[in-house]
Amino acid sequence: MKIFENKLLPTKTECAGSLKNVFDAMFVLNGKWKLPIILCLMQSSKRFNEIQKEIKNISPKVLANELKDLELNFLIKRNVYPTTPVCIIYEATAYSHSLKNVLNELSSWGENHRNKVKGKTI
Repeated sequence: MKIFENKLLPTKTECAGSLKNVFDAMFVLNGKWKLPIILCLMQSSKRFNEIQKEIKNISPKVLANELKDLELNFLIKRNVYPTTPVCIIYEATAYSHSLKNVLNELSSWGENHRNKVKGKTI
């Protein structure tokens, strides 16, 4: 690493690797709904309608697609219970809990940004 003003700067190779990792993460977590859905399910397991009520303004079609994507990436689990009618419960996986620090930092940054914007005169 190169040192610049007492700060460590990544090398070109380290930066390229980090950029690739960010692209990989954003490919899985892209869009405005995936992280809120994961956060919602980290609180407790829920049925489809419960998720839709908790996450305002998400259409049923978009929610269904996002849940499928999250399941394919092992971030949520879809449990189907053979009752009449069939009961489907979605839950966060242990793997999704690896995003806990990311979600905490993102929440903190969002709060700081909102306060910064509110403090500005437009």
